Amino acid sequence: MKKILIPILALAAALTSCNPDLLEIPQKGVVDIDNFYKGDEDAEAALVACYQGMIWNIGGYADAAIYNDAHALFNLPGDDMYAAGSDFGDNDFMAEINEYRFTSTSQVVTGAFKRYYYAIYYCNLLLDHYPNPETAIQKRCVAEARVMRAYMYMMLAIGWDCPPLVTKVLTGSAKPYNCNTDPELNMSHEDLLRWCAAECEAAVGDLDARNGKNDKDGAVKVTKGFADAVAGKAYLFAGDYEKSKAALKKVIDSQNYDLVPGEQYLDLFHVEGDGAMEKVFELNLAPNSGISDWSGLIQRSTWMEANIWGWRQDRFKSYPTYVALGGWGGCGVPKSFADEFVANDGLDSWRLKGSIKSIEDVMYEMEYGIEGWDEMTLEQKKKCKDIGIVEPGLYGQSMYLPFKQIVRLNDVMSGSEKKNYRYNNYVIMRYAEVLLMYAETCVQTGDAAAALPYIRKIQERAGSKTISEVVTMDVVKREKKLELWLEGCRWADMVRWGDTQGVENAGKDVSTLHDAMHSKGESEHRFYLTTSSPAVDKGHTVGFKKGKHEHFPFPYNETSINGNLTQNPGY
Repeated sequence: MKKILIPILALAAALTSCNPDLLEIPQKGVVDIDNFYKGDEDAEAALVACYQGMIWNIGGYADAAIYNDAHALFNLPGDDMYAAGSDFGDNDFMAEINEYRFTSTSQVVTGAFKRYYYAIYYCNLLLDHYPNPETAIQKRCVAEARVMRAYMYMMLAIGWDCPPLVTKVLTGSAKPYNCNTDPELNMSHEDLLRWCAAECEAAVGDLDARNGKNDKDGAVKVTKGFADAVAGKAYLFAGDYEKSKAALKKVIDSQNYDLVPGEQYLDLFHVEGDGAMEKVFELNLAPNSGISDWSGLIQRSTWMEANIWGWRQDRFKSYPTYVALGGWGGCGVPKSFADEFVANDGLDSWRLKGSIKSIEDVMYEMEYGIEGWDEMTLEQKKKCKDIGIVEPGLYGQSMYLPFKQIVRLNDVMSGSEKKNYRYNNYVIMRYAEVLLMYAETCVQTGDAAAALPYIRKIQERAGSKTISEVVTMDVVKREKKLELWLEGCRWADMVRWGDTQGVENAGKDVSTLHDAMHSKGESEHRFYLTTSSPAVDKGHTVGFKKGKHEHFPFPYNETSINGNLTQNPGY
């Protein structure tokens, strides 16, 4: 699969000088907009800008998006993770999302909202200039842009209920309405989702299909399969289960996708899994320089996962050699989630071992590069003072640490100056999600028997000890929670299912992982938990509130200048 170096298309430039003669100087490397958008080559160049817009703003490629706002926002409110760190107050811009303390001025909320619209702008720019595409190439470019835009509006609808639907490039003075109060649209939340699905259905005929399961390039472009998958997801969230079922079945029947074997499960989230047959669509991220820089270290794709969500190196007496980067410890595994995972899958499942790792496995099974370490017995390792968790412990962690996103050595480029990021592709949708959504539509339409082979396919690939004989919504919910952990699905599902009880006390009883050897001076490692509620102790109101937190607030910097934009309830 090609790693594409994305060029920036300069559409206009201006000179700032009071000398009129200077205005006559020919500008190099600039294309006049009036001379652009003329044919197939320009259409493809404009399409590249659409992909660039998604990469920069959704994948976290841009300098201002190094924290990957969208990815953070759709994971942090779930009941399956803590926004942890060195202690309470560290990474608070993420913890406030996790604990439902966010407001209309919160960094992550504001960043995600505007960046979806930044990416939509590039799609609208192409679509405005090719209203009547004439050639097959132009039609394909228009179709790909329509599907990208539909995907982003689907996410905006899931996150903000009735955001403005903007389908053309606006003037600077424009003040769009919420789609449900727009005098021209009058479109409900469900209507907006159906619009997203309809856009995909209208575009699919002009799209390329993935050329079989081994077509790696087909995983990093908008294809018929991705269009059908987005349509299926949009219909699912709109409650149109029959239409969702039909759209998702098209993806399955195409036979262009499949689950990778269980032993390759963890590879899906690392550079080895780029373009795998399970990838319905992922953003192709190239390790080229010159996009952004922080303290001399280049930022890329999933920098947030690599650094903020990585294990906190300063709390480890020694750090495993497997792990390429030290992190800020910003992703924690709640005990309730870990217990559920272990109870369902068993300790030997590929999925469990690829998602979370027990502290005992970290300490006693991973390599540390200590002289003579590999030759030690387990009993010797338990008494070794060169490893373990030092005080004040790992805040926001339980007896299991996150592992799915931890950066492998192969995920980073060679050279210590380039190890502050990972450059594996950013996953938008996997085939596993398609199968799980399809299974849900089968249950929702009274056809649970049809869901069984797909649920079992997920479970068997996982290596789970739980193999279902019948499929219920509880089965679907559990499998989706475990399979798609940290992939931006859990919170949205909780809201639409009304399963928010697990976050009504978010921010209370946060655990910290300690090692008695280093905390109490004991002769052997003994790992234990303490709990605290620092947000509550500091007077914060925490936890999910029905009637408010089903959707995020529109950013204050939008509502303050646009009187047509009505704020969501409770904010």
